[in-house]
Amino acid sequence: MRWRILPFKRYFDFQGRSRRMEFWMFQLLNLCVAILVVGSAIALAPTASDGNLYSGDGAFEASGGFESNLADSPMSMLLFGLYGIYVLAAVIPSIAVTIRRFHDRDMSGWWYLGFIVASLIPLLGLIAGIALIVIMFLPGTSGSNRFGPDPKDPYDEKVFG
Repeated sequence: MRWRILPFKRYFDFQGRSRRMEFWMFQLLNLCVAILVVGSAIALAPTASDGNLYSGDGAFEASGGFESNLADSPMSMLLFGLYGIYVLAAVIPSIAVTIRRFHDRDMSGWWYLGFIVASLIPLLGLIAGIALIVIMFLPGTSGSNRFGPDPKDPYDEKVFG
């Protein structure tokens, strides 16, 4: 659990380096929260009045369908609101841990902005997204680099200080 919440402890820390473990455990935490909260919100949504969205004449009912039922449940709306608050709270740590991951690869954090801009271009965005995932999977540089000491070196006291 320590690795999952470390980006929250280093909330506005854009300096230094982050290990792959820190990045991917934080992404796993975000995925688990999304599945848990959104899945619960969908599960708590009331079903259609007759319990079946299929009308029998070959078409799904437009009224009382899934989309309108989610808005009818106050508990679902509360859960979606809580998830929205979590997403807003996790945006800055997510950006920071990604920039620190780039630093671990001895790359400037400005590369992240380049990937974001590239993702706005249709076909290039797909390639940029795949390249970003590959970079996040690659190991960091061994030893110190221009962004700080190696976070895998347990004997360096300046790793998280």
